[in-house]
Amino acid sequence: MMARLLEKYRNEVLPAMRKEFGRDNVHSLPRLEKICLNMGVGKAIDDSKMLEEAVKVMSTVAGQAAVVTKARVSVSNFRLRQGYKIGCRVTLRGNTMWEFFDRLVAAAIPRIRDFRGVSKKAFDKAGNYSLGVEEITVFPEVDADRLAYPFGMDVTFVIKNSRGREESQKFLKMMGMPFAE
Repeated sequence: MMARLLEKYRNEVLPAMRKEFGRDNVHSLPRLEKICLNMGVGKAIDDSKMLEEAVKVMSTVAGQAAVVTKARVSVSNFRLRQGYKIGCRVTLRGNTMWEFFDRLVAAAIPRIRDFRGVSKKAFDKAGNYSLGVEEITVFPEVDADRLAYPFGMDVTFVIKNSRGREESQKFLKMMGMPFAE
C-alpha cells in the first residue's frame, strides 16, 4: 500500500511543480531522498541506561532499528574519549520515510506547545532542511509516563534535484510543512 504523502506527491505536487518551475522532466524536480534522524545523548557517558532508552525510543518513533553512534575524537573538557557511545541515528528511505513525514506533519508538529510554524531559515545551500524537536513526547507513539529521561532529536530532510533554498521551501510547503509566516 502506498503512503498517503507519496500519493499526494505524485498526484498533486509533481504537476504543480512542473507548472511552477517550468520543467517538463519530472526527474529534474525536487524530491525527498531520505530523512535522517539524530539524537545526541551526551549524558550517556555517565549512565548507559540512558542510551539504551534513547535507542528504544528512537526505534519506536522511526519504525526501524536505530544505530548507536560513537565519538570520533576525544575531548578532555567533556570527559569524552574516542569510541564512547554518545548517541543514535536512523536514516529513513522509501515508504518508511513517507510514513514518518506524514506522522511528523500531521500528528507530531501540531502537538508542540505554542507552535507558530517551523523556521524558514534552516535550509543549507544545497536545499536540505533541518529541524529540531525538543521533546520527543510530541510523537503519539511515545508514552511520556514511561519515559525516564527527556529526549530531543534532529530531523534532516535531504532533498534531491533542488536548485537552492527557494525550490526546497516551495516543495516542502506543497507537501504540508507548516512554515512560520
